[in-house]
Amino acid sequence: MSTSFDLLSTDGKARRGRVTTAHGSFETPAFMPVGTAATVKAMTPAALKETGAGIVLSNTYHLMLRPGAERIAALGGLHRFMGWEGPILTDSGGFQVMSLAGLRKITEQGVTFKSHLDGSRHELSPERSIAIQHLLDTDITMCFDECTPFPASFDEAKTSMELSMRWAQRSRQAFQERSGYGLFGIVQGSVYPELRLQSAEILKKIGFDGYAVGGLAVGEGQEMMFSTLEATVPSLPADRPRYLMGVGKPGDIVGAVLRGIDMFDCVIPTRSGRTAQAFTRFGQVNMRNARHADDRAPLDEACSCPACRNHSRAYLHHLVKSEEILGLMLLTWHNLTYYQDLMRGLREAISKNCLNEFVSAFQADQARGDNGKEQA
Repeated sequence: MSTSFDLLSTDGKARRGRVTTAHGSFETPAFMPVGTAATVKAMTPAALKETGAGIVLSNTYHLMLRPGAERIAALGGLHRFMGWEGPILTDSGGFQVMSLAGLRKITEQGVTFKSHLDGSRHELSPERSIAIQHLLDTDITMCFDECTPFPASFDEAKTSMELSMRWAQRSRQAFQERSGYGLFGIVQGSVYPELRLQSAEILKKIGFDGYAVGGLAVGEGQEMMFSTLEATVPSLPADRPRYLMGVGKPGDIVGAVLRGIDMFDCVIPTRSGRTAQAFTRFGQVNMRNARHADDRAPLDEACSCPACRNHSRAYLHHLVKSEEILGLMLLTWHNLTYYQDLMRGLREAISKNCLNEFVSAFQADQARGDNGKEQA
């Protein structure tokens, strides 16, 4: 038996479910913090668990370069290596390879590229990507694909999608079935509904444990992303989890849940924390701004993270301005807690069949701004 998905309740197109893996289960809709190099930056595994995270994402490309998949396997696998006992999903490396413009060459066999670390030459194929993820002992493996850049013409997107579908077939053949471990296919096709539907049909014929929508959040904008989801998601199997890769901002996540997406990942909450940006019920706040210097209030009164529970905005502002590492750690912890609280709220609203009311309140709070003050 591979990973399993139990659909627990629905509200419109939105779904609440549970994914079970070899290393435990997690509830959906779910947000996966990004642990690119076997660590979610500025967070310990215990702190990460306290935020409410049930699954994390790590990165095939970065781990194959440093410290190496074989080394991680010899040290007991990625869970033991990074000290995270729960489920782990690894992306296939396709997105990172796409970003190496000028340093990589794509062929039918796969991709040859130069490392961004030392310029050394490497090859990544569907078979090698799957083998690396197996060595890492990943609960959810992603098939190897080409992330189509935006903008792309219809013909460019079609050629790219068809290559990804051939690679998906090879990824499926290379994947070693084990109890509690699953393989997800990735729908491509840029912003062209016809190509997205073709891709979804091909993937369904191959057969996967889950289905991701890739190639979005690459510059197309929220409206086009949502319209692409509306054209794509209904064609995906209802009895499998649906994963929107690389998304995103709170409003993007809420809108995608309304359109039937179950899983998300993005570097935004951790990256924002390291650049003094905080997410709150009332929008995003820049903790560098002088208006926080004498503010005794917590960052968000409804948040239970250590930054909000134990410290004032004035203290967080001081840490940021003093370039103290603790400030970036606390803001990262807060942002991840905010994201997990948002996901929990979405799950509860779906279960109670009051998602529209929840979304309306979310949008009203976001539009209000930071406690009625001008947003940073």
